[in-house]
Amino acid sequence: MSEGKKLRRPPEGGYARGDETRRKIVEAAIGLFGQHGFDGASTRDIAARAGVNAPALQYYFENKEGLYRACAESIADESWHAFEPAVLRARKALADNAGTEALIDAFIDIQAAVADRTFVKRHEPDQRLFFAREQGGGEPEIGSEILRKRVRTPLNDINVELLERITGMPARDPLTVVRMFSLYGQFLLFFIARRSTLSMLGWDDIDAAKAEFLKSSIAEQTRVLLRHWNRERGAGNRSG
Repeated sequence: MSEGKKLRRPPEGGYARGDETRRKIVEAAIGLFGQHGFDGASTRDIAARAGVNAPALQYYFENKEGLYRACAESIADESWHAFEPAVLRARKALADNAGTEALIDAFIDIQAAVADRTFVKRHEPDQRLFFAREQGGGEPEIGSEILRKRVRTPLNDINVELLERITGMPARDPLTVVRMFSLYGQFLLFFIARRSTLSMLGWDDIDAAKAEFLKSSIAEQTRVLLRHWNRERGAGNRSG
């Protein structure tokens, strides 16, 4: 992208509120990038779905790469807005040297916030395919870079800090990282293999009531595991 040409919105920030045309283009692009990938989604089709003429894409984003970046930024901003309150509560619990049960509650609180964006389809367009293609590779690296920097790294950091305090294992120990991913893997399957999981459960979709059922079940399992790992820590200290 040329440094000399100014975009209608600086690339660092979110898009301007009230810019309905820009919002429509981003939503259309998320859907088509998810369905067809970056290479397969044409700017002409994106413009048609958004109900704008093709030059509007260049006006707002300069090129296709700029539009893809804007899609990742929009998803990252929306995701972090949903996660930040739980992350701030967890940071306070850590700063206050809260007890084990409070730290476990903080971990499950973040897990529930992530689950809320995983289980219930409330986005139009649905963002799952965009995520799946981005994680699968072959899409512009800028999308992964934005999501990693703004969402994944901050979430992973607070989760391993909580696990370190609960279990006594260092945050960057491979076992701690594996434990974190295993706990989130409990509901990740409902995101990446939605059709299979729904079929086995006999559900058409995951509505709010079913989401609460899943969150409650997974929270109970998570609490059992975290308490068990905490007891292992205590047993290790006593044996030493």
